[in-house]
Amino acid sequence: AGAGTGISAKCEEAGGADLIVIYNSGRFRMGGRGSLAGLLPYADANAVVMDMAAEVIPVVRKVPVLAGVCGTDPFRDIPRFLQQVQEAGFAGVQNFPTVGLIDGVFRQNLEETGMGFSLEVDMIRQAAALGLLTTPYAFDPQQAHALAEAGADIVVAHVGLTTSGSIGAHTAMTLPEALVAVCDMAEAAREANPDVLVLCHGGPIAKPADAQYIITNAGGCVHGFYGASSMERLPVEEAITNCVREFKALSVK
Repeated sequence: AGAGTGISAKCEEAGGADLIVIYNSGRFRMGGRGSLAGLLPYADANAVVMDMAAEVIPVVRKVPVLAGVCGTDPFRDIPRFLQQVQEAGFAGVQNFPTVGLIDGVFRQNLEETGMGFSLEVDMIRQAAALGLLTTPYAFDPQQAHALAEAGADIVVAHVGLTTSGSIGAHTAMTLPEALVAVCDMAEAAREANPDVLVLCHGGPIAKPADAQYIITNAGGCVHGFYGASSMERLPVEEAITNCVREFKALSVK
């Protein structure tokens, strides 16, 4: 489960989350901005996650907390930074911000100029060598295979920016399309490592019923759901809005 604040992390642990991940988009998301703000030059992503550690890690009692690491950061010695992540109390890492969410000519140019997805694969390989739990996002079968081969413990099949809510995406694949995409990534990951776990995330998989649809129809190749907006932004939007409406409806006569 993704957490952008300490209270989100505490509530996710209370609800039974198996893992908690924090990264820069969580801070933007819980500040009322879209999660893609984490991919834009609004802040130093790796510095933000280390700052968030001081807020989140102390309030989580037992659940492992993971760091979203920007593996393409040109101003970080990634092996050394991963050691700092470990020393800060993180149990593992995820590749975020990620160029996997970028496509078109811009993405092609990133790959051509030394800022491509392979650097994120390298980061996962280095983190695995340190003994950190690795739960990277994959966006296509080739990436899923490469990440599993690099030592990923869990491959998270990402099918796009989460829909629903006031700042969710409106353009996304359908649930049946997402099912096919997730299964294709799961198959590719298992070709590299038959023991790798696969979780689904993003796009139209926004609510529990959506995740259940994927898990039920995936033929056993999907082991669970990895939620971020679904675990904190959407519940907060609904809870606060409905609570205020109830108080607003009180009779003062």
